[in-house]
Amino acid sequence: MTTITVDLPEQVQQALNRTPGEMSRDVKLYAALMLFQLGKLSSGMAAQMAGMPRVEFLYLCGEYGISVFQYTPEELEAELAELSDV
Repeated sequence: MTTITVDLPEQVQQALNRTPGEMSRDVKLYAALMLFQLGKLSSGMAAQMAGMPRVEFLYLCGEYGISVFQYTPEELEAELAELSDV
């Protein structure tokens, strides 16, 4: 496992009212959510990065308004066209 260090001003921790452990979990989760949203990681890899089961990660995607469907508009149109032919 790779370890990284992120320096945050104390004011950020105070403003968020989070312990260092909570901040660490939050940063890992938010980074995983963003990398998944950008299509850089699969949901399984992002869940692993966040340290949680995939199902829980997908639930949190919904809580944060992140679509779990990774279709481009073109892919979605092609998929719908195939379904209408059936």
